[in-house]
Amino acid sequence: MFFPWKSNINSHIQRICTYELAHLEMIAAIVRQLTRGLSAEELESAGFAPYYVDHTAGIWPQAAGGIPFNACEFQSKGDAITDLFEDMAAEQKARTTYDNILRLVKDPEVCEPIRFLRQREIVHFQRFGEGLRLVLEELDSKNFYMCNPEFDPGCGK
Repeated sequence: MFFPWKSNINSHIQRICTYELAHLEMIAAIVRQLTRGLSAEELESAGFAPYYVDHTAGIWPQAAGGIPFNACEFQSKGDAITDLFEDMAAEQKARTTYDNILRLVKDPEVCEPIRFLRQREIVHFQRFGEGLRLVLEELDSKNFYMCNPEFDPGCGK
């Protein structure tokens, strides 16, 4: 997401995106720590046989339902308002996922980093909300949801 007319929003968004990549790395590290040294039989008894067949014990990002991570996870329309709402929704979905993990997992070595990541999702939701506020302040009040200011300059005037 790039806002040519508001560079401080760009750096704001870029920082959050960098943090999100670090979240993925932390989750991958947790999974690796939990599966390191497990035998094929242990992986199978834990329900990981299909995963093991494809990836052994390597890290392969996928949803809990087994759907692999792909570029479809990144939603972008090229419209500042639409994209920021999507970003805020993604942060809330991640927070909900962390809440669900915390309901299921009792291992403190897993729960503490998950609590940290959950808190970061809340902060990122707030930061994206601040970015949305900045974008809305920048737009002419007659222009809300009527057009894309990045491609239709002067619309709504």
